[in-house]
Formats: sequence, structure tokens, C-alpha cells
Amino acid sequence: MKEEIKGLAGFLVAGLGAAAALLAWAPLARVNVEGGFEGIHRDLGVLYVDLPLVAVGGALVPLACWLLTLRWSRRPWLAALAAVAAAALGIWGLTSWWVPYRAPEFGY
Repeated sequence: MKEEIKGLAGFLVAGLGAAAALLAWAPLARVNVEGGFEGIHRDLGVLYVDLPLVAVGGALVPLACWLLTLRWSRRPWLAALAAVAAAALGIWGLTSWWVPYRAPEFGY
């Protein structure tokens, strides 16, 4: 594989990782953006704090795994497999452990 194609594949891995992380995160964050019942729990902080962090993490985790595996093994198929596994584990961790903030509800 040529060096240019390896570099483009790395960018593709980063873009797909960021897109997959955002698509997995968006349904969880919907409660904070819409606000729930009558918009009481609206917290737009998820858009300017969590959104960039999820996008950067989704791009950097598979890319770093791709680059380290490619440097270590020199086999692009093994690097692609490692990057997909790292992205899947990262998205699993994101959907398992990240919980949007929910303000306590007080009775009237």
C-alpha cells in the first residue's frame, strides 16, 4: 500500500469514528436539548461542551489506534481491524457510561 493511501485511510478512519460517535451520542443527549416535559430540563451545555468532546474523541481514538498498529505491524488490514475495534469499544463506553444531566423534579 502506498503511503498516500495509508494516510487517506487514516483520515477516513478518523471521520467515520467521529460520525459514528456522534450518531451514538445524539439520542442520549436529546433529552437535554429538547428539555423534556415543557422544556423544564433544557441544558444546551451538551452542545458546546459534550458535542466537541465526543467528536474529537470519536476521531482520535480510532486514528491513534490505526497509526500505532500500522507503525507496529506494517499491515494495513490489521490496523483497520484494530481501529474498528477501538472505535466500537469507545462507542460502547460512551453509551454505557455517559448519562445526560437530569435536574431533580420537585413536586408542586
